[in-house]
Amino acid sequence: MSSRKTSGKKIRLIKAQKQTKWAPFWLIPKVFGVGRKVHPSRLTRKKRNWRRNRVRA
Repeated sequence: MSSRKTSGKKIRLIKAQKQTKWAPFWLIPKVFGVGRKVHPSRLTRKKRNWRRNRVRA
């Protein structure tokens, strides 16, 4: 990839980077109930990795 990216490509890459983060910790008791131990990544829909899946930017 070129060192100089257009602003549109940067925005798309930043959005894709945010989508792969885990859900916030306070969302677990809200969704699954208090006392249930669940990993925050279970609530994340898009599980993308920079090695495995490419972003269409």
